[in-house]
Amino acid sequence: MTGLIRPARASSSYIWLLILAQFGIFVAFITPLAISLAVRLAVLAPANEEYLGYITGSGSVVVMIITPIIGILSDRTRSRFGRRRPWVLGGMLVGVVSLFVMGAAPSVFLLGAGWVLAQIGWGTSLAQVTTSMADTLPEHQRGKVAGFVGFATQVAPVAGVIIAGYLVGDALLMFLIPGVVGVVFVLLFVLFSREQDSRMMTFAEKLTFGSALGKYIFNPAKYPDYSLVWVGRFLFYFGLTLNTTFTAFFFASRLDVGVDKVAGVLATLSFVGIAATTIGALGGGWLSDKLRRRRLFVLVASLIFAAGVIMEAVATDVPMLFAGSLVASVGIGAFSAVDQALLLDVLPERDTDAGRFMGIAGFATAIPQAVAPFLAPLILVIGATAAGEKNYTLLYWVAGAITVIGGFVVMRIRSVR
Repeated sequence: MTGLIRPARASSSYIWLLILAQFGIFVAFITPLAISLAVRLAVLAPANEEYLGYITGSGSVVVMIITPIIGILSDRTRSRFGRRRPWVLGGMLVGVVSLFVMGAAPSVFLLGAGWVLAQIGWGTSLAQVTTSMADTLPEHQRGKVAGFVGFATQVAPVAGVIIAGYLVGDALLMFLIPGVVGVVFVLLFVLFSREQDSRMMTFAEKLTFGSALGKYIFNPAKYPDYSLVWVGRFLFYFGLTLNTTFTAFFFASRLDVGVDKVAGVLATLSFVGIAATTIGALGGGWLSDKLRRRRLFVLVASLIFAAGVIMEAVATDVPMLFAGSLVASVGIGAFSAVDQALLLDVLPERDTDAGRFMGIAGFATAIPQAVAPFLAPLILVIGATAAGEKNYTLLYWVAGAITVIGGFVVMRIRSVR
């Protein structure tokens, strides 16, 4: 492909529009996942909480399949508005429709269909805004911007839950008002961010159905550093998912209380954890830009997360559990920011296939979130007591070890310091 020029530096206005767009998408998109779907499901199918897993799981599978193809199509989009903004806008419109469907759904099936539509719509907007970072940000700005984006995406779900909490009596508004926040900030991004006219682009080969499917895979030997980032990200999120899947049951076991008694503790911990994650994201992202190093910060983030997980594994009281969880949150924040910057640094075929490779990178997050919950119970039964007490200590040690391995994998990268 020929025809596009990369800017030497992204403007402050673009960066703020990018951060606000991601914030708005997360308010619109994560609020249903955090609270609205559960509230609506309790009305449509009382005492059938397991349906929530079916709904959210179906949405995750669909978005995992379609994200790379949308990235491939956006890479080849010719318009006076550029390659990404038309897809950001189109995704937002589909996302708005999905909120109406979920808010007015008379059945669990339509509620689930609405969530799948939300995953497609808002997920497309999010993916294309993120790919815009690959198109626009030079290396020296990637860590800092990724840190600010990480901060925004941590605050957004809290804001969404607060908004929805005041609207639980009105099913439609509970979905739509957070969506309005998303619409406003996405429109600001679409209308005021600058993107090059892509109508002059030319391509060496024609895109067919077969060639599009072929773009779902790539040759790791051809792109070794990208492959190492992919594996490192996969391992970190695999360990993270092992750590978080059974959090409520773990805390109940450690505190020797019923699961219904730990809700208040987890709510407080989640609120405080936002600050810890933000410190990790902003600090890690800024320092990685300042020192011009990525690999070491990814490794350190993995070690910090593992240290926090191990602290939780050996804890027997609330202060120790809180301390371990907060340390782990710092590691999560630092990893999310620096790993995102590192991915942008090594992204292959940036001018021609950025959307494709950003979509494939999403598999490194989505697959662990789908597989790890099935593996965790097998670990829990190893060394379980005769009374049926699960081996959470082993699970958390395994989670920490996997993330550390991921950090060392990233250290093998050669093209980035």
